[in-house]
This record gives sequence, C-alpha cells and structure tokens, in this order.
Amino acid sequence: MLEPNRLAWLAAQHPKREAVFFRERWYTYGELYQRARRAAGALRALGVGRGDRVGLLAQNHLAYLDLLFTGPLLGSILTPFNHRLSLPELQALHAYTEPRVLLYGEGFREAALALDPKALPVEALEEGEEAQEKVRVGLEDPALLLFTGGTTGLPKGALIPYRQLLVNALETAAAWGLSREDRYILATPMFHAALNALATPLLFLGGQVVVEERFRAEEYLELTRRFRPTLLFLVPTMFQMLLEAGAWEGIDLSFVRFAISGGAPCPAPVREAFRKKGVRFRQGYGLTECGVNCFAFELAEAEAYPESVGRPMPHLRARLVREDGKEAALGEAGELWLSGGVVMKGYFRRPEENEKVFAWDGQRLWLKTGDLAYRDEGGRFFIVGRRKEMFISGGENVYPVEVERALYDHPAVKEAAVVGVPDPRWGEVGVAFVALRPGEALEAEALKAFLRERLAGYKVPKHVVFLEELPKTGPGKVNKEALKRLWEEGHGEA
Repeated sequence: MLEPNRLAWLAAQHPKREAVFFRERWYTYGELYQRARRAAGALRALGVGRGDRVGLLAQNHLAYLDLLFTGPLLGSILTPFNHRLSLPELQALHAYTEPRVLLYGEGFREAALALDPKALPVEALEEGEEAQEKVRVGLEDPALLLFTGGTTGLPKGALIPYRQLLVNALETAAAWGLSREDRYILATPMFHAALNALATPLLFLGGQVVVEERFRAEEYLELTRRFRPTLLFLVPTMFQMLLEAGAWEGIDLSFVRFAISGGAPCPAPVREAFRKKGVRFRQGYGLTECGVNCFAFELAEAEAYPESVGRPMPHLRARLVREDGKEAALGEAGELWLSGGVVMKGYFRRPEENEKVFAWDGQRLWLKTGDLAYRDEGGRFFIVGRRKEMFISGGENVYPVEVERALYDHPAVKEAAVVGVPDPRWGEVGVAFVALRPGEALEAEALKAFLRERLAGYKVPKHVVFLEELPKTGPGKVNKEALKRLWEEGHGEA
C-alpha cells in the first residue's frame, strides 16, 4: 500500500500517468484515486467504517487495489481470501475474520454467497458516490489482513499496518534500485504477498503494474512481449513453466533489468536458462509477517552467490539464534529473528500465537521467523529451510533445502522436495519427491548415486518417490505437508 496520502499526491501531480493495466486498458493515477473514492462511498453506504474488514474472493483483479487504496479514506482493512481453498476452509476463515462486507470476482459467486448471503460482486465498488477523505489513518493502523501460507491448521491473519507497507516500499525501492520508469507483470496471487512484493513499491514511485488475472505461461510471455517489463517477479515453479512454454525460445528479454525469485530458491538450471537470454537473477526472501522484502544485495554479488538472499535491508536487524538461545556462530545454522519497521502488528485475534512468535530482549521486539539460516564471513545470509522441516538422521542434522538444491542439479529433475519421515534404525530419513522433465526417465538408484557425489551419505534420501507434479500451496510453494500425508498413506517407495 502507499503511505496513506501518497495516492492522492500522485493523482494530483501525475493524473494522466498510466499506472495499472487490467483487462485490456490502462488506468491512470488520477483514475485509481477516483476509483478509490467511489469504492469508499459504496462501502460507507454499506456501513463499513474504521477497523472493519472487507473480504475479497477473486482472481487477480483491479478490485484488490481499489480496496487497498480505499483504506485511508475509511479506515477499512482489506481481507483477501485464498480462492483455491475449499468451501469449509473458507467458511472457517470467514468466521474467524468476520468481514463487514464480502465482495467476489467472476466465477466465485456461489462460494461467496455460501459464505455470506449478502455478498456483492466487485462491480458494486464502482457504483458509489465519491467519498471525501474524512478518515485519517495513522501509520500503525492496519491496512491489510493477510493470511499466512501455513499448511497445517487454520491460517493465521497477519495484521499489516501502513507503517509496514511504507517502510517496505521505501526500502525495496532503495535496495533494489527501483524507479518510476520500472514496470512489471503482477502474476503471483494478489490474495497473498503479491500486493506488497513489487506492486506497492512501484506504485509508490509512480511506476507501472500490469495485472495478469491468472498465471498462464504463454499469456505471461505474450504480456512480456507487449509491455517489455523491466523486472520479473515469480516463484520458481512459474519460472520453470515459462521455460516449457512454446513461445520461450523466441522471446526477447533484453529489456529486463533483473528477475527476482520469491518463495523458494530458484534451481540453477532455471537461472542458467534465463542467463542465456541476458536476465540477471536475485534471490528474494520475505514472509507475510515481515515485509515482504527483507534482504538484498547488488546484482554482481547476487550472481556470485546465487544461493544467498543477501544482507538485511538497511533498517532491518537480523539475528541467528540456536536452540539454546545463544547466537549462532559464523557458518552455523540458527533460527532467523528479524526486527524493524516491516514487522507486522501481530496476528488478528491470536494472542497465544503472538506470544510464540514475538520476543522482547529489553531493547527490541524480535519476530521469530521459523526459518533456519547461516551467515558467512561476508555477512551474507543463506536460508537452509524451515525449523520444523529440519530432521535428524543418525544424530546428524539434515536441511532439506540443501538436498533439494543437489537434486535440481540433475538435468532430468523438474521439481523436487525432501521431507523427513520416521525410521526404526536412523530415527529419521529423507524422502525425495521428484517430478521429471517431459520425456525424461530416471531410476531411483541412479538419482541416489548422483546425490552421493555431491552430499554426505546421511543427507542422501533413503527413499525416492516419482510424481507427475508436486502439490502446491496457494502461493505456489510445494506443499510438504501434503507430501508427508502422501507418504503416510502408503504411496510407493523406491
């Protein structure tokens, strides 16, 4: 989101500047502000006021931005729902957040009405009379309620204040060298972190955003050809899908300044394919509760250390904490703790969860990310996986991310994920779930032999399961809980 009055300023200074492309037309900064005022009028007529949640169930849509920019005018809180969830899951989240109004996009009418019989189509936002900017929101007021990408239990709602969005926009713009001349295609889900990963920093600067309603590799490449984005931001699975698209070989990417891989490390073969087209890569790191962009470094160093996420943003502090509470030494893995202006206010109506995730050391409030990382002598951070994903095999710590990187080095591997499972002899062992590239064939023992050349023996998965495709969460990450369930249900091993 923009700092509360930033959109009004941009609309006044650059009313005719093209800001957002959606459904075959550009919307200017002036039009975005007019839309926000109309949406505020429509919501006010429905009884929405300060602190009220406004739910949205839709594919990527201009309505996400309408509701985000409406917040400073009403004090309302955009609460986007993951449209990929089942109806019972959505009902639980709706009951948890109790939105005053629920809006839905094309294709979600039935589900929305099942959640709230008074739910309205997003077009209702365009029917209001323009509201004046009467409500004054502060930087600590919540702008967004974003659900965590958890794979077990009910997702928690992270309250994202204007302060977090403003600091993220400023820090991202400075650390990544963004300007108003930059443009990108927003193709990752707007119900998750896509809003404040690159969209809000670019709109803060006066840049341009092209909204793709649902990611399709061929369509994305066509949008790339038409609009010549200077930045690419996707999760690894999406980058992989671009390589498999028919238009990939002929696509020109000479105008791209750099690409950012979010959500998980991007496999080396994928980075290499983009490098051959002149695209330089940065590895992103962030989480819903903090940011969403937490680390950065210069492109040349990012290319020299492709597995590193870089160093903390200028006004973000990072610690690595061992299980015993002591600071981790150089090269030693510890849980990543973060402190700074991009930390959330807390989880909505979850005080017990806030106690688990926050730590006060007498000077600073720290967010425990749950991610394990180590730091090298150059101050560069390397993420080695989730704390809960690490497993101990024969007394040795195994970090699945390290094994997955080795798996991706095999030319036949398209997707890979490693989870730990109980073993009577070793305590726990690894199971590698692998999807192969089209037309490739690979035996489990051959893959294990390949890994033994790259990893210590205890890190090599005992079991290999081949799947056509790995299950994903809403944000596009591999769903490891689903893989564990798959194993427990007795799927074959090799």
